[in-house]
Amino acid sequence: MRAEEEGETLALVVRLAATCLGGTGALVHRHDRAAGRLLLVAATGLSTESEREWADLPDERDGAPAQALERGRLVCVAGDRPGIGSAAIPLPGPDGPIGVLTVLTAEPGEPDEVQRSLLGVLAGWAGARLGGGPGSSTLSAPPTGAERSVQMGELTTALAEAVTSRDVVEAVAEYVLPPFGADGLVFQILEGGRLNVVGASGYAQDFLSLLDGIPLAAHAPVRDVLRTRTPRFIEAKAEIFRRYPTMTRINEASPKEAVVFLPMIASGRAIGLCVVSFSRPRSFSNEERTLLTALSGLVGQSLERARLYDVEHARARELQRGLLPRTLPRLPAARAAARYLPAGRGEQVGGDWYDLIALSADRVAMVIGDVMGHGIAEAATMGRLRTAVRTLADLEIPPDELFSRLNDLVSELGEDFYATCLYAVFDPVARTCTYSLAGHPPPVLVHPDGTVHSPDVAPDPPLGAAKPPFETHQLHLPDESLLVLYTDGLVESATRDVDQGLAQLRQMLSRSAAGTVCFGAADEDADVRCLEELCDKVVSGLLPDHETTTDDAGLLVVHARCTAAHDVASLDLPNDPRAAGQAREYVRERLGAWGLDDELVLTTELLVSELVGNVVRHARDPVRLRLLRSRSLICEVYDGSLTTPRIRHASHTDEGGRGLQLVAALSRRWGARYLHDGKCIWTEQDLEPPQAAGGPGFRE
Repeated sequence: MRAEEEGETLALVVRLAATCLGGTGALVHRHDRAAGRLLLVAATGLSTESEREWADLPDERDGAPAQALERGRLVCVAGDRPGIGSAAIPLPGPDGPIGVLTVLTAEPGEPDEVQRSLLGVLAGWAGARLGGGPGSSTLSAPPTGAERSVQMGELTTALAEAVTSRDVVEAVAEYVLPPFGADGLVFQILEGGRLNVVGASGYAQDFLSLLDGIPLAAHAPVRDVLRTRTPRFIEAKAEIFRRYPTMTRINEASPKEAVVFLPMIASGRAIGLCVVSFSRPRSFSNEERTLLTALSGLVGQSLERARLYDVEHARARELQRGLLPRTLPRLPAARAAARYLPAGRGEQVGGDWYDLIALSADRVAMVIGDVMGHGIAEAATMGRLRTAVRTLADLEIPPDELFSRLNDLVSELGEDFYATCLYAVFDPVARTCTYSLAGHPPPVLVHPDGTVHSPDVAPDPPLGAAKPPFETHQLHLPDESLLVLYTDGLVESATRDVDQGLAQLRQMLSRSAAGTVCFGAADEDADVRCLEELCDKVVSGLLPDHETTTDDAGLLVVHARCTAAHDVASLDLPNDPRAAGQAREYVRERLGAWGLDDELVLTTELLVSELVGNVVRHARDPVRLRLLRSRSLICEVYDGSLTTPRIRHASHTDEGGRGLQLVAALSRRWGARYLHDGKCIWTEQDLEPPQAAGGPGFRE
């Protein structure tokens, strides 16, 4: 074997040995009998200074390598310099040991039975490669020996970088199957007495379904391999039938002829099986058996680590998804669709979130945000912020004030917590979208003709780093327009800056939205389907290779539908006792014109009379009544006072104090919102579906 090929093989041996024992490093020494020295020929995990200390050792030195060479067996030493502990095993040669394989361990202790077996096969492999020391004739390897060594070296690197179980399966399929001419691979994990398939290559799904979940007691070959912790090499299918007659059904269904059953051992226990298979019968050389046996321990430890990550990552993802809205509401003034895409290559979950919140008077709050960083803490913070936004939105405070309170919440979490956010309120009557930005990109507005507009505004700093007040911005929305909200993970990547990503998003929206059925769709389901399709187009266009992304991405597309002018009625009222009568008369007139039934008219007269009467008694000018016809009938009474209305408990002898109790009893819901120059008391009453659907101008 050429010197470079020998070096590659020994480098692989020390990496495998260190991995199999969980060591901090490993070394191979060649024994120079004439000089009485142990000469270092391969090492891993050692500093330059440590390599110099181990480079040339007397073969009579009181250390693990010398003792293993002298005794001809595995020797474990606690406190052997420079490691805390070391395990050394001689390399067999034709006339006695020709060197030593040593693993430096982080803690003292002896290897278990499986680890001893793995060290033995690795020592035998290294001994065969050294071929008896300097000046001795080397053993000739098969033509593919050097290539296999290179492939196995690449495998150890790939397994070290593997994060998920799928990564481990892909690494073994790429670096193990080709060098051995194999074409089948199955990973089975032992859980609760059953063998569950966690990854495979080269098998049809029907066959894998036979294997998945099979009881260990019913799978004789696997049971024997896991019990003895010894690999089983089957060179032809006839041998399986002969040795395991109870496995007829699986054996007949299997398309493979030769099979290698490799036990996967991790943390001293058998965690499952790695099955490498071949479409044709074949025999296995000693070298192949040695190499596959050694690799089984390496793969087992990698898979156990990946499985732990998979479980924790799945729990974190489930937590994050549980904190996001499962469905978005279908509101009179807004339909919406959204996408959340976790980072494809990220090791932890992120904190992107979105929401759509119904406010009074058919107004809609839209929010999208991104907690900076990745991890469980960030996902939990996202959940707290989403809950806080919904609570503050219910108070109907403007975006800048909401951000001031949200900023206090984020600041209290600590100096390391920051979040970007966009909060917007769409008023379908005024046809405006009022929003504030905290370190977040502005929304994108898509007109019905496909024109795309992205406001050029500077956001305030992120929540947690900002100092109020926050700026308020406003967009005037044409009817049937789209508002697109997104996080930076959608438009920014390692190969594309934010400006390039935003330009690409605008182009995509212009092409996809122009002439779409979203605009003017009379059918609610068709409207939502259109928005879902648009989300898919945007995501696939901007993140075509999502599996390689390193940041989460959030997208919220809202179809804004303005209220028709004939569904709004308004009347200015005097601040005197005549106001209640005028309000009742106006209600009868407008509700009659809208074709609403007499019972609803009477109920609305009572509500309006009570609300206007309270304003006249307790508030001040200006007084105004507004009626909105939507899915419900909305009555609003405005005044110039900031006094908060409260329901109080009137005693049996009180002559008043029951007005708001009457309002609460007659309406589906009611409340108050505050303006810069006064307040609005509002009520909502349900409309009967036939009347709501048939009323003029009403769009469902």
